Amino acid sequence: MKLQQALAQAGITSRRKAEEMIANGRVEVNGKLAHIGQRVDATHDQITFDKKLITEPEQKRYFLVYKPAGLVSTTADERGRQTVLSLLPKTIQERLFSVGRLDKDSEGLLLLTNDGEYANTLLHPSFGVEKTYEVTVIGQVSSKALEHLRRGVKLKEGYVAPAAATILDTAEHTTTLEITLTEGRKHEIRRMMRRIGYEVEKLIRTKFGPYTLGMLDESDYIEITPPISSR
Repeated sequence: MKLQQALAQAGITSRRKAEEMIANGRVEVNGKLAHIGQRVDATHDQITFDKKLITEPEQKRYFLVYKPAGLVSTTADERGRQTVLSLLPKTIQERLFSVGRLDKDSEGLLLLTNDGEYANTLLHPSFGVEKTYEVTVIGQVSSKALEHLRRGVKLKEGYVAPAAATILDTAEHTTTLEITLTEGRKHEIRRMMRRIGYEVEKLIRTKFGPYTLGMLDESDYIEITPPISSR
C-alpha cells in the first residue's frame, strides 16, 4: 500500500495531511526519509513518525465537539495555545486529530478521530462534502452583494463560489447569513465576505457532511460509534 494510506490506517492523520507530513521530512521508512507515494508493507517495514515507531492501528474512535472561539483546532500547538483536545477527557489514550480546520476565532462543529481513512472521505475534494456556517457580518448585506457572493468571489487562488448562501436575519447593525461550502480553504468565508465589503463578526460551523451541532452546547462533546457514512 502507499505510505500515506498506511499512516491513515494507523490513525496518525488523514491521507491528505499525511502527504504534508511526508514532504516535511517527518516520516521515515526503515531509517530513511520517506517520499510521497512510496509503497510500504505495514507488517514488515518500520515506519516512524517524528522518530516514533508506528505500531498496530488503535481502536477507531470518533468525537463530535463544539469548539468555542479561542481554541485552535489542531491537536498540538507549537506556540502553547489551548487546543480542542482540552475539551475531551485526559483518559483518552488514542492519538486523535481534527478532520479539517476551523480557525481560532471561529466556533462550531468539529470531528476528532484517529480514523484517517474515514477522514479522507470527508476531506477529499472529489467527494464534495458540504460544510455549513452561520455567519454574522457587520452591516446590511444588500441583494447586490448577496448575488455577487453567490456568483463567486475572486480570491488569490481563483474564483470561489459557495454551494448556497441565504440571509437568515437582519438586525440594526448586522446581518446573519447561512453559507454552505464544498471546499476548505484557509479563512475562506472571512476572505470572501471581506472581498464583497463586509467584516465577519461571528462564524459558527453548524453542519459538516452528515453531522450537525444538534443539541451540543459550546465546549460539549459526544462520542459516536459507528460513524455515519459521508456518501
